[in-house]
Amino acid sequence: MAQESGRVNTKRRIKAVLFDLDGVLIDSIDAWYVALNETLRKFGKKKIGKGEYVKKCWGFSLSRNLKRFGLGRKAVEYCLSKYKAHLDEVKVIPGAHEVLERLKRRFRLAVVTNTPSSAVKRILESFGLEKYFETVITGDDVRKTKPNPEAVRKACRRLGVHPFETILVGDTKSDVLAGRNAKGVVIGVGVDGDFRIEKLSQLPELLNRISRSY
Repeated sequence: MAQESGRVNTKRRIKAVLFDLDGVLIDSIDAWYVALNETLRKFGKKKIGKGEYVKKCWGFSLSRNLKRFGLGRKAVEYCLSKYKAHLDEVKVIPGAHEVLERLKRRFRLAVVTNTPSSAVKRILESFGLEKYFETVITGDDVRKTKPNPEAVRKACRRLGVHPFETILVGDTKSDVLAGRNAKGVVIGVGVDGDFRIEKLSQLPELLNRISRSY
């Protein structure tokens, strides 16, 4: 059941919905985790456990994560290549197509992700998701990735809407901070935002309720 934080009480008209990619539209955590550990091994670093990866790395940019291990651009490129090699392990979130099909009739849609553009392009095309989005902002399109709000604001400019008129759907604290710092509404998937859902299929019903309340 969707939950509301109580932070949102200002009247606003919602015109656009922005989606994080990894963990919201696709299940990619295992592919990224394996790719990161392959990279750490390649560059002489110690392997990390899944729990540590989720706690310290999930939701942040690839360059930021590898920088934590003292690694730079070569490691980023290597990790990205390894992630692409594991794309067969990536799955679309159940119900994603149905949810996006419903929402595109009412809202302008965009992707806002920290993932590099080459991987995002392949993922969206592989799962037939690109047709739903008017614009896609990746980690390569901004100087500062989420939790900085730059990507959210850039997506809004491209859509011709104000962040105040948007909802960001994300699954990490990084997403929540980015959306709130841009002055938008945040729906957390398995994480507390202004509203919270546990699975993507709950999103259309929650958006109907939000729209009626505004």
